[in-house]
Amino acid sequence: MTTTVEPGAPPTRRGLELLLLLLAIAIVLVAWVSVDLNRNGTVPANIVPVAGGLVVLAVAVHIVVRWRAAYADPVLLPITTCLNGLGLVMIHRLDLAAGRLGADGDAYRQIIWTAIAVILAVTVIIVVRDHRLLRRYTYWSLLVGFILLLLPLLPGIGRTINGSRIWISVGGMSFQPGEFAKIALAVFFAGYLVEARDVLSLAGKKVLGFTFPRGRDLGPILVAWVLALLILVFQNDLGTALLFFGLFVAMLYIATERVSWIAIGLVLFAAAVVFAMSAFTHFQIRVALWLDPFSAASLAKSDQLAKGIWGLGAGGLTGTGLGAGRPYLTPFAESDFIFPSLGEELGLFGAIAIIMLYLLFVERGIRTALGVRDGFGKLLAAGLSFSVAFQVFIVIGGVTRVVPLTGLTTPFLSLGGSSLLANWVIMTILLRISDQARRPMPEVELPPPRSPSSGDETQVVRMP
Repeated sequence: MTTTVEPGAPPTRRGLELLLLLLAIAIVLVAWVSVDLNRNGTVPANIVPVAGGLVVLAVAVHIVVRWRAAYADPVLLPITTCLNGLGLVMIHRLDLAAGRLGADGDAYRQIIWTAIAVILAVTVIIVVRDHRLLRRYTYWSLLVGFILLLLPLLPGIGRTINGSRIWISVGGMSFQPGEFAKIALAVFFAGYLVEARDVLSLAGKKVLGFTFPRGRDLGPILVAWVLALLILVFQNDLGTALLFFGLFVAMLYIATERVSWIAIGLVLFAAAVVFAMSAFTHFQIRVALWLDPFSAASLAKSDQLAKGIWGLGAGGLTGTGLGAGRPYLTPFAESDFIFPSLGEELGLFGAIAIIMLYLLFVERGIRTALGVRDGFGKLLAAGLSFSVAFQVFIVIGGVTRVVPLTGLTTPFLSLGGSSLLANWVIMTILLRISDQARRPMPEVELPPPRSPSSGDETQVVRMP
């Protein structure tokens, strides 16, 4: 179905989206050129194909959105393009430092993943014509989410990297299925809570000012808690466990508006963390590194966190300049620690600008949740927005010692195909929901009741 805009309808803001897209691309290209100028003193030879590729990919999504979702939020796509582009710039910068050029570089592979992500996003916009169709697959989404989470545990394809078994390897390529599991579980949580929120919000007993649910209504949150605990036990992955459990508790609170659910969730997760501290050496090491990354004992185990913090400190307020710092000294600077890499060369001001882009992305997602008219769309938009916000908090909090390191990737920035694909899909679903939220209500023609004096004549009343 092709989207049409009726005369007199509110503006679609597609022109604003195109303008912001061009601004985002300009920022990325200036950053790309700055890296080579600071490193080699020359304009990069590949700037023309890079610029052309970015323009083609971004404008392609814009055209499809203009065609299929004319009233979609005009800010989400430009923010995604800017963050994705800045991640490419830093990966390219680290390639230059390591001497990886052309097809041998990580940036080349990340550009390919970006193209695949754009194709996937376009497919979602075209195929999912109404986000409410996803509600039909509520329990199928639960099944898919569980399967995706269990895949890394299968012998033969499961891989343990950096102490966490959250990867699968197929055909020589590594993939993190948990990135897509969070989307499937968000769809399930939204569909389930729309059906059950009345029972969850009204029934229960009041204790010390908090309304606690009945025992039989605790089943869903206990299942989510067990799932998070199993992830901790079998995959040694605190970040994914925290993300999934936090996502469900947040959506549960949004659906019921009961603070008691948050209290129960915090108690249950605290119990899981205490259990992990006593049972898993890997988790104990991460907590020790978090408490004192600069001690001799910690540095003997890993100096990654210490080097990342030193890099952020070396950047100061304005940064060393793109291409002029030494982020390559930090292990996994292109993935887990890409935010400190950018913070070192862009400084505190640049790091805050990146955080503001994430905050604006989440704000537009929450605004979409507030504006959409159906309960499923509200919960799904809020859940997906929260998942991005919570993941950013966990990652940036980990590299700045607010929370222990978890190994999660920074959305849109970090090297890695699975994370990039999943977050582009999240952005696209938010675009689809925002199209419904911002679209004007259709006018309906209704005949008024006939009066005795009017005979058989009727009048047409147009109602919003």
